Parts: sequence; C-alpha cells; structure tokens
Amino acid sequence: MHSRTRRPQFFYTTTPLPCPYLPGRTERKIVTELSGNESEALHDRLSRAGFRRSHNIAYSPVCPGCAACIPIRVRAQDFEPNRTQRKLWARNADLDVRVTPARATAEQFALFQAYQQQRHTGGDMAAMGFYDYRAMVEDTPITTGLVEFRNAEGKLLGACLTDWLSDGLSAVYSFYAPEEERRSLGAYAVMWLLAEARRSALPYVYLGYWVPESRKMAYKSSYRPAEVLLRGQWRPLEDSEA
Repeated sequence: MHSRTRRPQFFYTTTPLPCPYLPGRTERKIVTELSGNESEALHDRLSRAGFRRSHNIAYSPVCPGCAACIPIRVRAQDFEPNRTQRKLWARNADLDVRVTPARATAEQFALFQAYQQQRHTGGDMAAMGFYDYRAMVEDTPITTGLVEFRNAEGKLLGACLTDWLSDGLSAVYSFYAPEEERRSLGAYAVMWLLAEARRSALPYVYLGYWVPESRKMAYKSSYRPAEVLLRGQWRPLEDSEA
C-alpha cells in the first residue's frame, strides 16, 4: 500500500501596520499561500473559518487586544430586502449584468482609477498601476470572475471581483463610477450576488469583515438574515446584537 504525503500548510504572521479601519490601532494578519491542486478545497475551509483572499494569499486578522473585524455572511436563500433595498433593486433594473472571466481590461482599470481617486484618495490602492490591478484580478488559484454592471449604452458602471465557493459566493472587491452615486452600485452588487447565489442554490454570500465601529464597514449588517463568526462558530447576527 502506498500513502500520499500531503504538503504541510504553513501560516505566517505579518508585521504590525496601521489599521485601515480604526485610527490609532494596529493591524496584524495571519496569512497562508493558496497553491496547488488543493487550493479550492483549502480556500473553502479557510473561508468558513473567517479568512479572506487577496491574490494567492488567504488572510485573517490577529490583532493583539482587538476583535473589531468580525467575519460576516448572509443566508442567501432567506434574504429579505428591506424597503430601501427594494427601491434600490428597482432603480437599477435597467442595468445589464455580465459575469466575465478574471481578466483585467483597460476599461475596468479606468473605472477602478476613477473610483479610487474619488473615494479613497491617499489610500494604497489609489497608487496602483495597471499591472498592479491586473495582478489583483488575475492572480487567483481558484474559481474567480468579474461581475460587470453596464447601462443600456454598454458603458461599464461598476464591477465586483467575486470568488465562487462550494457553499456560496465571496465578494472580494467592488468599484463603480463615482458619478453614479444615486444608484448605490456597491449595495446593488451585494444584492445581485445574493440573487445569483439563490439561483445557483448556494447558501451564503460572504461579505468579508463587519466592523461595527467603522462607518465604511458597518453597512454589511443591513443584509439580513446574516451570520457572524464568533469564538469559532457561525451565529445569527441578532444573537451578537442582543
């Protein structure tokens, strides 16, 4: 009999850096590489454990003395939009939504740059060139696509880099035309992913980290019913708010 030796999975801790969400705090992450034939299965397991993906790296915050970043996922099959979300869905009914391969284009990059310059001036991503953007989109060892949102004239208004998991969809990064603020395309992208997960009989949409203390990250709790990962178990969001 022959037994196959599995390659060990190594995890590393990053050096401390300023927290991107909460001023005055320090961020550290635990990271591991996604590579080889087991990448999809490993990414699935790590996603269920609260990890996120960037390029071919999976990471999770391990910040000393801080637990502000809480993994959150929405139960797609049970999602019930509120009144504001129903209006938003109707407002964007004219959009043509296309799922494309994870391939960077000049059109996407121009929109990405406009979004960064308007919404995240001074941030690290605002300084990204085309090759940096292409690496963000294309350096993926798992099933990944770009969900594009176009108007009736075919103009690209928004995009959402998305990972396909065995138990759901994972929203990696969204960007959109800053002049289309009334459309709330970031929120619409989440709703579209929820509808797509439901059509595909996938139970969850993973939204990354909910940070109640951060205004730009607190919005994720508006999609219900949601679950958060606390002390190693996924629990209904309502339980954590009690």
